[in-house]
Amino acid sequence: MLRENLNKALRFYFITDDAAPRLNPVEQVKIAIMAGATIIQYRNKAFSIRFYEEAAEIRNICRCNNIPFIVNDNILLARSLMADGVHIGQDDEPAALARKILGRHALIGISVSSLDELSKTDLSECDYIGAGPVFETGTKADAKKAMGPEGLESCAMNSHLPVVAIGGIDPSNARTCFSRKAAGIAVISSISRAEDPLSSALSLGELCSCPPRSLLHLPWNDEFGLIEKLMKSAPAPLNLIVPPGDDACLLAPISNPVITTDAQKEGVHFRSEWQTPREIGIKAVEVTFSDLAASFAIPVVLFVNLCLPPYISESTIEEIYGGIREALIKHECSLGGGNISAGRELSLDLFAIGRGRTDIFPKRSNAKAGYGLYCTGPLGLARAGLESLMNNDASFPDLVSKFKFPEARFDVAQILAEAGIDCVMDISDGLAGDTGHIAKASGITIELDLSSCQFDPDLVAFSEKYGKTPEETALSGGEDYELLFACHPDIYNKISNLLKGSFQAGRCIPYTGKHIISPPGIESFQHGKKS
Repeated sequence: MLRENLNKALRFYFITDDAAPRLNPVEQVKIAIMAGATIIQYRNKAFSIRFYEEAAEIRNICRCNNIPFIVNDNILLARSLMADGVHIGQDDEPAALARKILGRHALIGISVSSLDELSKTDLSECDYIGAGPVFETGTKADAKKAMGPEGLESCAMNSHLPVVAIGGIDPSNARTCFSRKAAGIAVISSISRAEDPLSSALSLGELCSCPPRSLLHLPWNDEFGLIEKLMKSAPAPLNLIVPPGDDACLLAPISNPVITTDAQKEGVHFRSEWQTPREIGIKAVEVTFSDLAASFAIPVVLFVNLCLPPYISESTIEEIYGGIREALIKHECSLGGGNISAGRELSLDLFAIGRGRTDIFPKRSNAKAGYGLYCTGPLGLARAGLESLMNNDASFPDLVSKFKFPEARFDVAQILAEAGIDCVMDISDGLAGDTGHIAKASGITIELDLSSCQFDPDLVAFSEKYGKTPEETALSGGEDYELLFACHPDIYNKISNLLKGSFQAGRCIPYTGKHIISPPGIESFQHGKKS
């Protein structure tokens, strides 16, 4: 998480109170979120398996409202719940173990009660500090001596990490914590045990400059109602005799139907903290249609199967479908229907049917020795954008945009088809990997050579920053979705002026005993590896 986003998330930090006499933790969380809370920590010192559903329900509410969900102390519970992170104390398991178990993207906080304790704490795997108690508190039986506002400021001034003030904080003293350099305040009893919890929570939200929410989003729970709602927002049906609504839809006759499938899975192809629901929907369609573009086919109908975890709200699903609808309208394609099922992680499985040409269908096996290998546009930009997101690096927004918004290249596909080029595929696994697919299918060797490629300035800057070469990122990067094609050099020379940004990527030669000759150490992009 970027530092500015982390500071925003830590601003109004609510911790559940399992011993509150009148308000259970789920209701506490709902009130805190409605009042503007920006992060929730589930804390239950008496936790046992019977509380698991309670913790999962709180996680679901947090996810539905795009609020980080943190577990107190219990690293394995955090992993089981797929929490956004864990908060540990000085006597708990070390932060390094939490990082190893929860992964590089997890938020890890650690408690510090004094400047001396801070100086002895290893913060190398931590993202923030919980400093306190700042004031005397009765919520935590084993609380240490209050450090006071001066101690809070000393911790904040002597730490490179953002500091959240905790302990005895209420509407009367919250402003003092911010004046003493706290990035945020963590509260428990000032909401959970307040005479009027919502009023107290709203006061805290105002002091934190966190506006209240007008609507609390809850997890989806009505499959058929949701399907009906999504179908109402589908684009006007084209090429459909019987549109969605029955057990199946009836298509108008299609000459040379071309069929392709694709999947987009959370944690493998996207992360919801990196992409909005709309962006996820748009990308899913463009990626699926890229295979049709590489087959010289025009999209006719798309089917979408959604696997929905319990922490997805109906409004999020509608936003995903809004992106799908936007992409379908752009490509003048119908939505034929689909299915919804429950699952552990969000995924979209797409099935597309296109109308192929009657005169030509490109295949990977049509490359011949003496051909050149060409690409329709720049490579490595999406991979660099992905790595920028993984590194929390906001320096390269255009590269990030290339990762988020690929485009199926129907524009250049038409040029290639009219030129009679019959060896084409899209680049999803990286130039090195996809070149290998063509070489193996054609029984030849392809020698990669990027000497004629003019690399994007942002890619050059990215590569320099991370100690790489642009060639390395271009060869091994994936998800560019440009078209890779092989043809005789004379044909390419005739159409190169129509293919703006295209370049020669290699040469096809007789088989030498291995299918691809590329710089050493280059691997293709693997979608199966979790980001």
